[in-house]
Amino acid sequence: MSPPVVRSLREQIREQILEGIVSGRWKPGERIVERRIAAEMEVSQAPVREALRELEALRLIESAPNKGVRVRALTAADVEESYPVRAGLERVAAELAAPRLAEDTGALEHEVAALREADRVMDGEAQVRHTVAFHREIVRAAENSVLLHSWESLGIEVWTTLSIRWLSPEPRRHAEEHAEIVAAFRRRDPLIGELLRDHVLSCAPQVRPETAAP
Repeated sequence: MSPPVVRSLREQIREQILEGIVSGRWKPGERIVERRIAAEMEVSQAPVREALRELEALRLIESAPNKGVRVRALTAADVEESYPVRAGLERVAAELAAPRLAEDTGALEHEVAALREADRVMDGEAQVRHTVAFHREIVRAAENSVLLHSWESLGIEVWTTLSIRWLSPEPRRHAEEHAEIVAAFRRRDPLIGELLRDHVLSCAPQVRPETAAP
């Protein structure tokens, strides 16, 4: 059993705001009031402000003088834009990490097992959590701090949440395709970088660019 994931207060607030955007609590153009969120969660405004800044950096919300913070009118194109960049980073990560992961795929296998259970019950939140954890393990195994920082700055968990829960037209099972990646590392596949790149690109939402959030 792995230890439970401990999220910072900022991350918890960010996830609650993201959930509100995905679920439609806040519509495009609607204002998100910092004081109200702080009161609802019984926290100070400082971590709420930090979470909002992070979401603004990811272009999920926007702020303007005297108008406050509002939800952007997101489109599928906004989500899709991150995938080619992420795919390039993960291709490099896979190639750098290949010798280490060929020797020990235990961390990846743990996430695949968790994904199988998430797929079985169609738990979208768990699918996001373990999908992101799987890919993070590969990037970490590259042992390149610049690469890891660049990858994390893309807000992978946020965009994966939107792809799986908002833009995916039908439920999708994730365990087996990730199990195939583990097998490729174990057999020292010389094309592992291309395989992972293609996998990431295949996860981009298959929605017309003009499609906007409901």
